[in-house]
Amino acid sequence: MPLANPWLGEPMPDGRLDRSDLEERIRNLLSSQNMCVLATTGASGALATPVRYFTLDFAVMFTASSRSPKMRNIAVDPRVSVGVFAPLVGLASSRGVQIFGEAVVVSDGDERFAHFWEAFRWESEQVEQGRSPNDSPGQVVVVEAQRMVYTEHWLRKSGFAARQFWSASAG
Repeated sequence: MPLANPWLGEPMPDGRLDRSDLEERIRNLLSSQNMCVLATTGASGALATPVRYFTLDFAVMFTASSRSPKMRNIAVDPRVSVGVFAPLVGLASSRGVQIFGEAVVVSDGDERFAHFWEAFRWESEQVEQGRSPNDSPGQVVVVEAQRMVYTEHWLRKSGFAARQFWSASAG
């Protein structure tokens, strides 16, 4: 039986992208999507929550009510994982990134707030919640990547491993 994508078969290549190519692919994925799955851990165990996000380089940012389960979990343990993925139509299209870092709540008035808030496209979110587009939400949650695992099966066609690894400390 002919294979649609014979390069998806064995043996699997193990080539590594250079850092700048890997970072470009990750930025492309992050900028082409707007939903992620945020994984937190709290007293009740693990929690995976779909979240609308914005990015600034490798920082994933979102707003959330301080009363939400994810925010209660972050207050107890700020270590989080964020999963972003493109729509899947088959193994050849598989593309996603896992981001590992610590969630930091940056409040309005903190000198970093304006830096992150500037990257938000907050207007529609504010209006959806009955607020003026000019009002600040008071805080943003920022997860700056410490390490990332990027997966793209199309890389195998060019002799690269489908799973690529990035670390902030290696930069």
